[in-house]
Amino acid sequence: MARRSITARGARVLRHVGREGLYYGKIGLIGLFRAGPRRGTPIYEEDWDVLVVLDACRFDLLAAFVEEYSFLSALDETYSLASYSRSWMRRNFASKYEDETRRTVYVTGNPFSDEVLEPSSFALLDEVWRYAWDEREGTILPRPVTDRAIEHHRRHDPERMVVHYMQPHHPFLDDDTSGFSPGAYPDPRTADPWDQVRWGQRDLDEVRAAYRRNLRYALDDVSLLLSSIDAERVVVTSDHGNALGEWGVYGHPAFAGIDPIRRVPWCVTSAEDTGEYEPTRRSTADQGYDPAEQLRQLGYH
Repeated sequence: MARRSITARGARVLRHVGREGLYYGKIGLIGLFRAGPRRGTPIYEEDWDVLVVLDACRFDLLAAFVEEYSFLSALDETYSLASYSRSWMRRNFASKYEDETRRTVYVTGNPFSDEVLEPSSFALLDEVWRYAWDEREGTILPRPVTDRAIEHHRRHDPERMVVHYMQPHHPFLDDDTSGFSPGAYPDPRTADPWDQVRWGQRDLDEVRAAYRRNLRYALDDVSLLLSSIDAERVVVTSDHGNALGEWGVYGHPAFAGIDPIRRVPWCVTSAEDTGEYEPTRRSTADQGYDPAEQLRQLGYH
């Protein structure tokens, strides 16, 4: 009986691996025929003083909040250089833009900075994820990123600043089942929520609603940021979008260059410091966080 049970589990694993191989093979073909690898506009070929990056934010997801947040009134769209944060960093902060990056303060909650970026390439690189990671949520909350961005902008008045929030990228902050645990596939309690939908283990509308709520957490902090710094031209955008089943794709796999992933918001606004808010988060020494483990918590594997 035990042997048959082990054999059955092994067969399920093999079927799962086979399905995943077909899925990612399909994604590779989609990426090959639907978009070129360099489609999109580099951020340094646009005009901005502060660039606010909402990780994995679809254009239509942000458009749903235009009536609620006045700073989104001039919402437009553009195309990202990548479908994956690591590639987005590598391509936008490439050596050809060295003169620009050296005048940029980059405040980021995305751990891919550890793999891609050199602090010496920037006027200042604040990897907030290194000291403000929330172990319970398995991500970095918006407020530490906001606090550090305000502190740096008030203190240094940089020529350019990039503020990179992890939301609306999962884990979803009010969704207990959206965390990721390596090696647990296909356990519906711990898998990437987009994979859960793809496997038929969660309802798409339920996960989409959690995705929308996750964006609200970031937008509330963007609103705080815009009332706590002075900047003539602020752009709210995303490093990439997120597929919701288009072409059979969910999430934002690398090389899946379809419109829902590469089409991102581009919203021009401004910021004026009212002086009402004082940041409480201060940088601390690296607490020994493992960026590879943090990326796994965000669903990268």
